[in-house]
Amino acid sequence: MKYLLLSYTPAAAWDAATADTPSEEALAAFAAYQRFEQELVETGEFVTSEGLGHPAVSTTIRKGPSGVVATDGPFIELKEVLASFAVIDVSSHERAVEIVSRMVAALGEPMEIRPIMGEGFVA
Repeated sequence: MKYLLLSYTPAAAWDAATADTPSEEALAAFAAYQRFEQELVETGEFVTSEGLGHPAVSTTIRKGPSGVVATDGPFIELKEVLASFAVIDVSSHERAVEIVSRMVAALGEPMEIRPIMGEGFVA
């Protein structure tokens, strides 16, 4: 079963002005994540992973009374921001929890696990 892993970071820790220049702490966390990613590649459980741009450069699209509107930046004030995502393909939810628990213990930031609705999903 495939799972989407969503990695969050405190909004206050991610300064838009310095987002393109990672701190030593950020580089160390990225190196630790890459070790987990390599382990998942070796076990055949890794599908994909990407970091995301700073929320200040995002665009939010909403439908309102006057139609569809695009707004620069996040629409609401955020305490945590979505920093990256990964997709894994594992045998069970328990295995996904095991993997993510190790990542959170090493990286210190919260992560969310969501099942991906595959071909068997019926609306």
